Amino acid sequence: MATENAKNLWRSAQACLGASGCLSVIMPAYGLESVIEHNIATVCELLRGHIRFEILPVDDGSRDRTAEAIRRAAAKAPEHVRPVFVKVNAGKGNALKCGFAASRGSHILLLDADLDLAPARITTFFDVMEEKRAAIVIGSKRHPDSVIDYPWHRRLANSIYYSLVRLLVGLPVSDTQSGMKLFTREALGWAFDRMLVKAFAFDLEILSIAHAKGFTVAEAPIEMHFGEKIGCLSWHNVKQVMNDTLAIFYRLKILRYYSSVEVAPAPDKPIFISVVIACPGPSPYLTECLNALAQQTYPHFEVLVLPDAPCEMGAYPFALHVQPTGKTRPAEKRNGGIRLARGEVVAFIDDDAYPVPGWLENAVKYFTLPDVGGVGGPGVTPPGDPFMGQAGGRVYANLLVSGNFRYRYIGDRVRSAVDDFPSCNLFVRADLLEAINGYRTDFWPGEDTILCADIVLGQKKRIVYDPWVQVYHHRRPLFGPHLRQIGRYALHRGHFAKRFPATSLRVSYLIPSLFVAGLVVGAALACLHPWLRLAYFAALALYGLLTLVSAASPSPSFWAVTWLGVIATHLVYGFRFAQGLLTRRMPCEVAAFDHPAEKKGKTPCD
Repeated sequence: MATENAKNLWRSAQACLGASGCLSVIMPAYGLESVIEHNIATVCELLRGHIRFEILPVDDGSRDRTAEAIRRAAAKAPEHVRPVFVKVNAGKGNALKCGFAASRGSHILLLDADLDLAPARITTFFDVMEEKRAAIVIGSKRHPDSVIDYPWHRRLANSIYYSLVRLLVGLPVSDTQSGMKLFTREALGWAFDRMLVKAFAFDLEILSIAHAKGFTVAEAPIEMHFGEKIGCLSWHNVKQVMNDTLAIFYRLKILRYYSSVEVAPAPDKPIFISVVIACPGPSPYLTECLNALAQQTYPHFEVLVLPDAPCEMGAYPFALHVQPTGKTRPAEKRNGGIRLARGEVVAFIDDDAYPVPGWLENAVKYFTLPDVGGVGGPGVTPPGDPFMGQAGGRVYANLLVSGNFRYRYIGDRVRSAVDDFPSCNLFVRADLLEAINGYRTDFWPGEDTILCADIVLGQKKRIVYDPWVQVYHHRRPLFGPHLRQIGRYALHRGHFAKRFPATSLRVSYLIPSLFVAGLVVGAALACLHPWLRLAYFAALALYGLLTLVSAASPSPSFWAVTWLGVIATHLVYGFRFAQGLLTRRMPCEVAAFDHPAEKKGKTPCD
């Protein structure tokens, strides 16, 4: 009798999967060392003997021993458990995407690894999928048959939020955030290929993308024990969820982004990549970069390190070549790397940056498109950087500093064609680099601007920006190192506005110089009449208010330092841009970068 009941219980699951189907259970985990091994065993025991399945626990860069516990669970059931390890915590959305990339099943169950949601409800999800002919079934705390232990304030917050979701996005569900969702592989693959949000509102984005495509979404009851768990209903998280929700609305309803974004196919055969790292010498940053390269999900690559002097780099699970160059500038070092590269694609990364695990995998697919010459992605400030380094990163990402180009410093939507991108995170076809003779060596910084112009204007190829081609880039701390770097950039950008106007004569580059000119001219005019003086101080007050709001942070000290950094950056950039614009010939640069590997003293360039 019990056997017959079990057959009936799993009948819908078996019908949905068919004779050859398989269920992939993806379990994202962070900081769950005490329970993850037991929870994996619980799910495994629940499914064993009823359907074909695999379990993919994803450790999302946990700082405790969660990874060790997952390895123990996998050793006990190697035929079913295939763990995935993400080196750097980048959000639940990113962890799920990594798990999906490693999965093989025809159907995918996303299940929170803490098992606050009873996994025994899996059979009910398949019942709903079969009955409703749905491609997606999501657990809903507001379903009439749900059994939940949930605080009243969370219920109230959910009710308000989902009323807003229905209004903005039109998604016909009452809950998107529960940690149990069943998808067909086709539906989830379509959504993941277009997903941008890596944390917070990623659930809403996945469902919005799939629903807009026409995949049917249905709801199923869940059993949830909230227990003593506090949750994460902080003001910062609420603000981030609302920002993400409004961004999804804008991309879905205004830009129509999800239906029009270009999705490149995976290559039919492996494309070999040569990663080139120009650096002064060994440093903790370089070690961090090499360790992150060792975590790449794409295995077909080599690494070329170009320090000033011979040095030992240790052993890594990839081909590593060290080529001393003498004390030369980055452009000359990178050209040396290009000559040594064996890859069809050359990837440039700064030694003070380190990539996410899917860096190579997410970039290489674009080189299946013949009109793509290069690929770039954001250089995000690492979350563990010191206070003043974090502040420097916030200044770069500030809307009033980087304007339309802030996508270089934060994850943003895919852009099918950009014409200027920094070499801290840039992939280029090797044959294209050979055709344009690599980097110009008579400018630093700014050599990457000329390289990109050669690719786009000279060779008529596209450079694609993809937010998943991400590196973490350590920023120069405020104030001295940051402002010196800004001054170098501005000086060359001003000179390039005259020499290479096609990519450097942009309104956003001119605004800081116009601001500085306004300060000087306005001060002079303010002396002529009281009304002019009033207008001048009113304009200064408005500027101060706008920059203050743009630098907003929950931390008062962070807010204040960032605000001062924005103002100082405007002044330095504006003055140095104007200086570069008026300079007939750029002065000889020095090969020193405020880099931790450098010794004191500066060596003039040739």
